[in-house]
Amino acid sequence: MSAMSDYLELKVLDHVLGTTAYTKPSAVYLGLSTGSFGDDNSGTELSGSNYSRKAITFSSAASGTTSNDSTIEFSAATGSWGTVSHWALFDASSSGNLLIHGVFTASKAIASGDIVRVATGDIDITAA
Repeated sequence: MSAMSDYLELKVLDHVLGTTAYTKPSAVYLGLSTGSFGDDNSGTELSGSNYSRKAITFSSAASGTTSNDSTIEFSAATGSWGTVSHWALFDASSSGNLLIHGVFTASKAIASGDIVRVATGDIDITAA
C-alpha cells in the first residue's frame, strides 16, 4: 500500500486544475525507515552506517498502478540499520520533498555487512 504526501497531493491538484504547473522531478529516490512516514513528511529516514537513498525508476502506469522496473541495491551496511519496514520516494538524493510512502510486505533486520535489495516490482504505487 502506498500514499501520496501532502506536498505531492497539493502539487497534483494545482497542476490538474490549472492553477500552477508542476515540473516532474529529474529523478526519484528510494529511502528506507524502521518506522512509518507520515503524509506531512514526519517519520525518520535511516542515516549513517553507509546508508544513502538510491535512484529508482518505474514502468508506465496501467489500470491505476505501477511498480519499480528494476532491482534496487543499497550499499552494504557498515553498522546496524535496525529493522527496515517502510519506504519512501523523494525528489532528491538528500533532503528534498517526500512524494509517496509505503510499507514493505515484510520487515528485515539489517546488520553490518548486509545489503538491502528491493526486487523489480516490489514497490507498488496505486492511484486510489
